[in-house]
Amino acid sequence: MNMYVSNLSFHTSDIELKNLFSEFGEVTSAKVIMDKVSGRSRGFGFVEMPDDAAAKQAMQDLQGKEIEGRSLSVSVAKAKEERSNGGGYSQNKSYSKW
Repeated sequence: MNMYVSNLSFHTSDIELKNLFSEFGEVTSAKVIMDKVSGRSRGFGFVEMPDDAAAKQAMQDLQGKEIEGRSLSVSVAKAKEERSNGGGYSQNKSYSKW
């Protein structure tokens, strides 16, 4: 099961996130999402656990748990949506740049 973890401390590392969830069972991946420009944590991440029962227990027990002064929010991750063109300037538009 893939889980979305938000309201993380900006100091939380991938290893710390993995260790937090490892108390409930095997963790196949744990990733804190970093800002591409600044390189700092964005305050959320994803954790994947192969055992759904262990993942559900982790979600239940860690929901609202205070870590470094912040209450965690844990939920089932939604599937990533496909993006069409990234939302930037497209030369296929029929308007003038100026």
